[in-house]
Order: sequence, then C-alpha cells, then structure tokens
Amino acid sequence: MALQRYREQFDHIQRSMPDVPLAMGPDDDAHPLYEKGVVLARSGEEARAVEDTVRAHFTETRGLLPDHVRRDGPDGGRTGVTRIRVGAPDLGDDVVPHALGALRAAEERHGRRLVSRNHVVHIAVNACPGDEPVPIARSAAPNPAAAGTGHDPATAVRVLVVDTGLVHDHHAYPLLAHTTGDTQAAETDGGGVLRQYVGHGTFIAGILAAVAPNTDITVRGTLNDAGAVLESEFGARLFEAVDGAGWPDVISLSAGSPAPGLHGLLGLDAFMRELREQRTLLVAAAGNNGSDVPFWPAAYSALPEYADSVVSVGALRSDGEGPACFSNHGRWVRVFAPGERLTSALTGFGTPVPYLYQHSTYDDCRYGFDYSCTCQYPRHTGALSEARESTGGKPDQVMFDGFAQWSGTSFATPVAAGLVAALMTSERERDPRTAGARLLADATHRTDVRGAKVRALRPPTWRPVPVTAPALPA
Repeated sequence: MALQRYREQFDHIQRSMPDVPLAMGPDDDAHPLYEKGVVLARSGEEARAVEDTVRAHFTETRGLLPDHVRRDGPDGGRTGVTRIRVGAPDLGDDVVPHALGALRAAEERHGRRLVSRNHVVHIAVNACPGDEPVPIARSAAPNPAAAGTGHDPATAVRVLVVDTGLVHDHHAYPLLAHTTGDTQAAETDGGGVLRQYVGHGTFIAGILAAVAPNTDITVRGTLNDAGAVLESEFGARLFEAVDGAGWPDVISLSAGSPAPGLHGLLGLDAFMRELREQRTLLVAAAGNNGSDVPFWPAAYSALPEYADSVVSVGALRSDGEGPACFSNHGRWVRVFAPGERLTSALTGFGTPVPYLYQHSTYDDCRYGFDYSCTCQYPRHTGALSEARESTGGKPDQVMFDGFAQWSGTSFATPVAAGLVAALMTSERERDPRTAGARLLADATHRTDVRGAKVRALRPPTWRPVPVTAPALPA
C-alpha cells in the first residue's frame, strides 16, 4: 500500500513538472524521486571522469547505449555541479542505476561519492499523498497562538522562509505585518480554484510570527512550482534567496529529498559549505516518509561539521505525547515539535476562494515499514479510487477565507525556528547558532520515538489537540 501511495505522489509531482521526465527510486531507498536519464557530478575533472567512465561502461554492456552519454549543461557555476545526460528519457527503462553502478568501484577507491541522481526536492515527498488543508472558521484562533510580545525593528530577528511564496493579500492577517517576499506566481487555476500548495509559505510565516513576533520574515517562492525543484537547480535558488538581503539569522526550510547514507546532496554541497562559514542557522524539516532514511538537507545536522549550523525537526502528533506517524525519525533527527493539526493563515482573509480535494479517501495508512498507523484522511470524495481508477464523482469543493488546519513536518519546522528567534529576543542573544544550541540543551520535554527518548519542543502558546484521526502530512 505504501508503494501505491508513493506512485500517486510521483504522478502528482510529474504533472507539476511536465517538462522533466521523472523516475522513482528502489523500494529499499525510501523511493526518492529523481530526473530520468540524468546524473550529477562535481564540476571539473570529476565530471569528466564520470562522463568517461559511464560511456565506457555503457559501451561494454549489452543493451546500454553510449551515444547518449554527454554533458547536459554548463560545467561549473556557483553550485559546483554538472548535469550529465546518460540516456534518452523516451527509451523506456531508466539507465540512471546503471550509471551509478559504473562509478561504484571508483567511489570505493576514493572513499566518497562521485555521482548522484538528480533528486526532486519537494515539500511533500512522503509515503502517502500529501495532507490537504482543512478550512477553519475565521473566528478561530491560530495554534500556536500569538505570543503577545512586541516587534522592535532595531532588534527583530531576520528569518528567511524558503517555500512557495506568499498569497497576494497576506498583509490582511495582522500577524504578517512584518512579512515580505515573493508573491505566489499563480494562486488559482482557470476556474478560480486554489492550486495545490498555494498558501503553504503563508501558513508557515504565520506560525513563525505567532511563536516569535519580534521577527522580520521574508518568504521566497523558491518552491513555487507545486512545491518541487530539481536538486541541480536548488542550490542556485538558495544562493539567490540569500544574495538579495544578505544571510539571515535563521532559514526555515520545509523541503528536501530522501537519500541513503550520510553523504548529503551533491547539488547542495556548495551552498552548505558556504552556510557553514556564515552565522546563519538552518532549521530544516525531517520529512514525511515515516522512515529513518536520512532526509536532506535536514540530515546534515548529523554530520559533525554541520552540527552547529543545522537543526533537523520532526513532527509531534496533535497531543504532543509522541511523534506523528508520518514523521521521519532516527538519530539524525535532533528535535521534535508540534506539526499535526496546526492552525494558521492560508489566505489573506479576503474573498472566499474555492479549493478542490483531488486525492482519494483512505481509511488508514499502512506504511509498510516495521509499524502501522491509522493516519486517516479528511473524508473527502477523491478523483481517484484506491485502485487508481476514476470514481466517476467530482472532487469535493471547500472554501477558504483565512484560517486552515494543516499537518506535516513542514509546520513543525517554523515552530522550532520561531522558538530559536524567540530565545534570541528574550535572552538578547545575537548569535542564532548559540541560541539554537541553548534551546536544545534547555529542552526539558522528552518523547518516545521507537524506544528512544528524544527532545520535544512545545511552545507555551501551543494547544494540544486530542488524537482521534491523525492527519497525513503536507
């Protein structure tokens, strides 16, 4: 069942990136999504060696075509990676695994990775289709609620949210008075219906502003393409995000890609190295795969050289007494924070906007790892049956005019980032990494995750919600 739902998520991302043929990784690899027929290598001599090695291997192996092996983009650039075409995407079976295998012996000799898939970095790469927001009455209160402290332009903590951008009327929500950034490129489709993941960045900014009012928040639309971007492009977009106004105090990032081992993503190497030399703290979502496979860039927190510059955040379930069933886990996840059924602004409290629920109705979610859970979807009629056939019915339509309730490690991340910013204000601490380390060291709450006691952050204004039917993640 988990693989079936991965495939539905794969189909959704493929529709959002129609010009990029995608493939799905092997069953034992948390099913990473990646570009078909392309691998990445470090620019320069390594890229040339990878190209030559793959071509030679394809020449010697029956059924593989060396004629397709070539550079597929400029060599060099700030990200330090080069795209190498290893196969034509219209030839059927993907040849990327063969290209990776061709470098395995060389990687063992060098003791490090030389070639990589071109992963899809996404805000909802998870075992089941993404949780969709549920409308909440405009008269409701956010959860976490606003902390009630003031905003001082002279001491405000600068937070960069790398996400989908802001809805055009976000300033109608008072908590976002000190939030700026990129406006969502296309909020609605031709029929005036909200597109999927519109409001995701606005929702996150609202959580941050509630937990830490003394912040100046900038939301970039780096993930404006339905929450997805190729690894080969992501590093450059991150550099663009920090180039405009300089490196912020805190970066809140709710996207990534699963990849086994502790090697990171080649496409992020240059950005992460530069991050390490700054004072900025990266707070990153641990991902919604329900898996212990490292999710990048959050998993950089497990590497000693990044231990002080990256905090990985998993999601607590709605009552705060354990991990949300969708949340990734493992020793590389440093802290858990509320991430299920949080309430924040999705739209700008203007004219109500319709939204169609496109996913199937599932009674439960059996992830197929070594545990099961009952992650029940909001009961909306989907456009597809569980057998991926048309139900003949129309997707349910709901109306948003402000607040929504949403779940995912996407939203645990700004809770943790906000707590770092709040500590910087309360303790007059100007170093965000010192503040992050102190926040973790002073965390008194613990929660049990597969037999291990791990840190849990619970903002004082957050209200537990009884566990009845846990939602699936965004």
